[in-house]
Amino acid sequence: MAVSSGPQTGKGSAEAMCPYRLVLEHVTSRWGVLVLIHLLERPHRFSELRRAVGRMGRPVSEKMLAQTLQTLERDGMVLRDAQPVIPPRVDYSLTALGREAAEQVRTLALWTERRMAEVDSARRAYDEART
Repeated sequence: MAVSSGPQTGKGSAEAMCPYRLVLEHVTSRWGVLVLIHLLERPHRFSELRRAVGRMGRPVSEKMLAQTLQTLERDGMVLRDAQPVIPPRVDYSLTALGREAAEQVRTLALWTERRMAEVDSARRAYDEART
């Protein structure tokens, strides 16, 4: 799923037609879930967030992580704190809204982890019935 970027508020845009679905897509996207869960722990700099997300499976590209963070920032979930120092330092953290969403996403992720054996069993039964 692609994370949408930039304002798309025209009459025919997906955001105008179903704003709830679009926010749900952002929060539950491949990288959105992992970003939110990691930011629940503490604020992260871009590179350390990229490494943390990459440890959970496939590595995330800089471009995708930047797009995901921008989208979540636009939705009011993530706060970007650019400090005027040399070298530049940018920290990402959750807003109150983002923390609430991240807690919900984490609950779903933990449920998935607890129930994975049942999912695997259901998949095997389904596949066997089809062969």
